[in-house]
Amino acid sequence: MEVEAIRNEADYEKVLFRIDHLMDAESDTPRGDELDILVMLVEVYEKGRYELPLANPIA
Repeated sequence: MEVEAIRNEADYEKVLFRIDHLMDAESDTPRGDELDILVMLVEVYEKGRYELPLANPIA
């Protein structure tokens, strides 16, 4: 397993593609571990770029 940081949209798309191919991976296997790590990387990347502000409950 070779995992790299997600630095731009091209890296992001590549990781999403890899995640799609790993979705059937079983837990506690090398493929399952790779899936877990890639999902964490995507969550961090998305939080830094796509996080939406909290909505105003009155609005």
